[in-house]
Amino acid sequence: MLAHMVYFSLNEPTDENRRKLVEACHQYLTNHSGEVFYAAGTCAREYNREVNDRDFDVALQVVFKDRAAQDAYQVAPRHKQFIDAVKSMLKKIRVFDSDVESPNK
Repeated sequence: MLAHMVYFSLNEPTDENRRKLVEACHQYLTNHSGEVFYAAGTCAREYNREVNDRDFDVALQVVFKDRAAQDAYQVAPRHKQFIDAVKSMLKKIRVFDSDVESPNK
């Protein structure tokens, strides 16, 4: 499986803009072929431990069944629509792609 983790920082980090970005994730980034898991939400700011990286406003986690599914997602029309819809809101994007496996499968 391939885990695609994306951390977005907003130009204007208001609650309303965070909500809009999460809603855009839900609208455009769900139910893609080969998607095993999807979630999007805001930074849990109350967790302020020494190891917590809180340099983001919205997080997206998508796990794909394989690399081919993630590659198809990258060029999918809805993914491109998402980028066009939100790019003006974004200050910084960090992407972490990892090969992952579950001991339960």
